[in-house]
Amino acid sequence: MSRFVGGMVIAAVFGLACAEAGAAEGDAAVREAVVKASADYAAAYNKRDYAALADQWVERAELVEGGSRVAGRDAILASIRGWLDRHAQAAMQIKVTDVEVVTGSLARVRGVITFTRKPGEKPAESRFESLRALEQGAWRIVESNVARSHAAALDDMQWLVGAWQATDAKAGTTIDAVYEKAIGGRAIIGRVKLAPKGGTPVEAIEIIHADRGDGVIRTSVYDSTGAHAEGVIESDGTSLNRSLVGVPGEGASGSRAQWVQTIVPGGEGRFTMQSIERSLDGRPLPDGQPMHFRKK
Repeated sequence: MSRFVGGMVIAAVFGLACAEAGAAEGDAAVREAVVKASADYAAAYNKRDYAALADQWVERAELVEGGSRVAGRDAILASIRGWLDRHAQAAMQIKVTDVEVVTGSLARVRGVITFTRKPGEKPAESRFESLRALEQGAWRIVESNVARSHAAALDDMQWLVGAWQATDAKAGTTIDAVYEKAIGGRAIIGRVKLAPKGGTPVEAIEIIHADRGDGVIRTSVYDSTGAHAEGVIESDGTSLNRSLVGVPGEGASGSRAQWVQTIVPGGEGRFTMQSIERSLDGRPLPDGQPMHFRKK
């Protein structure tokens, strides 16, 4: 090999080594920036700096948590603010465990979020996987998927525990409901009695629990007419949507019922429940009347 050719080989190898070193340095810089952005997110959350939190998300971001999906930066911030309004002492920590550099402007981030609702409380951990993109010099969240532990997934429904009553004066119907924790706080059991004016009372039992695998809140309902339904409960941070599919009770003209119950907290000791998107064997039904519950 001539000195000229040998020099070309050495130069090529040296150039490749420099390129690899440059790429490694670039990846390291991305990882450092993404880890810092995650720490800044936790700091903004704990300071209730909503402007800084908004700056962490792209406009069309998506947040999936325990099966619930919130789309859009404004909706995500409203969800976070709503949760923090109900948990004034809540704090979080974020530990990044892995950063996968997809490109120089895109990174996948994995880690653990630790929440406490108030000082001294046992912390709850959630796993997360997020996609961050470099936008106008900032590493912002494009999408984030949070899998809450099943032990903590029911935290946002603790307010439901207690005795409640609603009355539909027009129809003359009274509903009494009692919700209580069960199996060490891993489930909520509801007992409901609907007493229509001049009709036969209907009693129902509801089991609310969190799936250990994905943290999704699932629910099962059974009543004294023979009806039963299964579904999931999703939250957007301010309200709950309970989507149910099942078999209607005796006397019904169909065999498959489907509906969504919206549950909207209305302040201390109040909430409103309404059945919407109802159908029987695929035939649409009118929305139910809103029922306004008060804590007894």
